[in-house]
Amino acid sequence: MSDPILSIDALTIDLPAGADRPHAVEDVSFDLSKGEILCVVGESGSGKSMTANALMGLLPDGVTVGRGRAVFDGTDVLPLSEVRKQALRGARIGMIFQEPMTALNPLMRIGDQIAEVFAAHKLHSKSERRARALALVKEVGLPDPEKIIRAYPFQLSGGQRQRAMIAMALALEPEILIADEPTTALDVTTQAQILRLILALREKHGMAVMFITHDFGVVAEIADRVIVMRHGRIVEAGLAQQVLETPQHSYTRALLDAIPTGRVPDLQVITAAPALEIRNLNKIYRTGGGVFRPAREVRAVNDVTLTIAKGEVLGLVGESGSGKSTLGRAVVRLVTPDSGQVLVGGVDLAALDAKALRQQRHRVQMVFQDPYASLNPRHRILRSLSDGPIAKGVPKRQAHTRARELLDIVGLGADAATRFPHEFSGGQRQRIGIARALAMDPELIIADEAVSALDVSIQAQVLALLADLRRKMGLSILFITHDLRVAAQVCDRIAVMQYGRLVEVGPVREVFHAPQQPYTRELLAAVPGAGWAVAPEAVSA
Repeated sequence: MSDPILSIDALTIDLPAGADRPHAVEDVSFDLSKGEILCVVGESGSGKSMTANALMGLLPDGVTVGRGRAVFDGTDVLPLSEVRKQALRGARIGMIFQEPMTALNPLMRIGDQIAEVFAAHKLHSKSERRARALALVKEVGLPDPEKIIRAYPFQLSGGQRQRAMIAMALALEPEILIADEPTTALDVTTQAQILRLILALREKHGMAVMFITHDFGVVAEIADRVIVMRHGRIVEAGLAQQVLETPQHSYTRALLDAIPTGRVPDLQVITAAPALEIRNLNKIYRTGGGVFRPAREVRAVNDVTLTIAKGEVLGLVGESGSGKSTLGRAVVRLVTPDSGQVLVGGVDLAALDAKALRQQRHRVQMVFQDPYASLNPRHRILRSLSDGPIAKGVPKRQAHTRARELLDIVGLGADAATRFPHEFSGGQRQRIGIARALAMDPELIIADEAVSALDVSIQAQVLALLADLRRKMGLSILFITHDLRVAAQVCDRIAVMQYGRLVEVGPVREVFHAPQQPYTRELLAAVPGAGWAVAPEAVSA
């Protein structure tokens, strides 16, 4: 590599008094060279995002740089005044955030937000800013650029919003691009597109890229070098191939061991009676329309017929917008289908009125993607787990006893009952979400992206828990995910959705080894690091 464009030396970031530990980052040193992609890997709380935020002058209130230097182009950027940091941000160091919907202004059109970057640095005339915004939209591969620059963020898909964020970060042609988990929330095909885009932009502009991630598949796809962080410290650093193939530190080996391999289990034929029967289900969303204009229709679920046997785990996979979450919500009746049947234990949930539905709702329970958003922050865990059974008629004492038993079953211990949601980690909150679902003694659980936001080691623990509960309780699970490696690990059969329709259904081994549909083959080929992290036979056609 060439001489470093950025040198971090002994960086220490102090947390406010009363925090769990004194430092978010402690004694971190590394270099970043021009044209290099450096992946910073670690679990939540490892300090990887804090390091990037310190470089950008975006540390949260109360968090401060204790000591150390960050030398960029001969200047230590850490002690710079806010005015000089503003001049640096965007112009010479750009940043892409994990969730573009929160980083973009929902009230501004995409073109105006890109043009605002030039305005903030007092560059170009109004017409030139618009022309440059249009050129950037084209460069990052957004479709119909003239339409996109007039669109608002909510009118774009997740992948399109992320491309818009990249366009903003590239507006002033920075020398360093910091990408903070930019693909974590994206489906595999969109993720692959974003990674290819970053590689192409690196080649075209010669940028250095600091790519923050917890996904070693991404590392295998794009990294030149890797540093692994844990509890604010660097525990391993080296060339990407070296770290992936011969990791030296036990923590790195543990992270690699926790990654779903994509190896497909032996075929298990489940012949039990159905726990769920979906027959010709339809859900149509209609928007807009008026006297002279027809309403726009989106068939989110289009004539879907599907069966899950008792004790079976069926994986529902597909890209964002494929309709998989709408199907799951229709089964639970969080959305009401327009037509079709949802039979659980012979009862058609889709046909029930509100009163009858309340009597049957315990049969199907849901585990959501974000357990913190689905738990009431004002309620202790005991109440969150027992309110449902009490509403169903279970005596309060019995419901409380069962709640404590379930906390033991999911590995948290009965003592967790007296605590609040914010006192738990993300993985622990997901265990609470699973316990809450089990509290209603359901016949079927809908797990909607239940592990997609978790670190790999926590993800592995939650998947092992689900597998254990399935064995002990004979649970039937509809497992909704965009991660095919996870689906291969936990599911008996796979159903693939595209544009609201089921395009392929079959045993995991058949779908992964011999996919029948081109769309399924595209999904398998798009898995990041497919040649490294997924068993070769799992991605063959």
